[in-house]
Amino acid sequence: MRMYARILDHDKLRTTADYAEIKRAIDHKVPIWVELEAKTPETDDFLANELKLHPLTIEDIWNDRTFPKLDDFDNYLYVIIHGVRTAKDSPLELVELDVVIGPHYVVTHDPSGIMAKDLCDELERSPRLLAKGPAWIAHAALDHAVDRYLPVVDQLDSEVESLEDEVLRKAGTPSGPPVLRRILKFKRMLQGLRRTSIHQREILLRLARGEFDEIPKEAVPFYRDVYDHFLRVNDLVDGYRDLVTSSLEAYLSVQSNRMNEIMKTLTLAATMILPITFIAGVYGMNFETMPELHWKYGYLYVIVLMAAVTGASALWFRRKGWIGNRENDLPED
Repeated sequence: MRMYARILDHDKLRTTADYAEIKRAIDHKVPIWVELEAKTPETDDFLANELKLHPLTIEDIWNDRTFPKLDDFDNYLYVIIHGVRTAKDSPLELVELDVVIGPHYVVTHDPSGIMAKDLCDELERSPRLLAKGPAWIAHAALDHAVDRYLPVVDQLDSEVESLEDEVLRKAGTPSGPPVLRRILKFKRMLQGLRRTSIHQREILLRLARGEFDEIPKEAVPFYRDVYDHFLRVNDLVDGYRDLVTSSLEAYLSVQSNRMNEIMKTLTLAATMILPITFIAGVYGMNFETMPELHWKYGYLYVIVLMAAVTGASALWFRRKGWIGNRENDLPED
């Protein structure tokens, strides 16, 4: 049996994994929260025969879904939302949470175990939460899932700031390609998070409106609070996505500017070499009547001429501001 239940027994919380005891609590409509750990024949039998869940709901519980989902059945409400956690190769990773809200029970499936642990800790502190009803347990689970977004998403601020610094330092250099790959990876991650958050926002909004019988009116303001928290997360994700897009544009712009500087340097070097190449070509012609060919100082004359032409070109380029930094030559106040 790969499921655990928390049962409220005379204001005390009791944890059990015994199938008969869980079934007895369901039959007697005792307040209970069941956390599914793994798919087994017993758990499938419990979901199908004891809770009367739809086969598609059972299939969705065990499968990983990319997008959130909300299904309203006659005897229960099924919700899929996603929390986040930090990962080794990514600033954040989405984790799925399945919640089934029944008349007197709540069933959750949290493969990561993160949000289930937070809910267990809260129930240990306040067992009476289970007595208030399944909608309150479901609210606590959703609230913990949404609250985990804020510290993880806030870390993205320093990640984006570091990314912008690396763009300015490394774009257009041999160290640039890894930065570009990081930007694109970051951008894909935020785009995926944004797609998920848009669907999740709509689901939380429907829950906050009190459209479903499983959520009593007194619990609606608390679901609305969860929606407000997630709305802030959604706005932050949109802002970071725009910043990463700006970082990508800045990378391409800096890379283009540095390429232009390289091309400018090569062009100026070629321009300075062109006149001395012409001089060398003229005096490389083997005409016997050229006066400088038999002159004692002819070689020195040509070298000085080449140096003078090169120096004159460099000075002219400097006056135009194409080489050097003329601002540094200005006297200080």
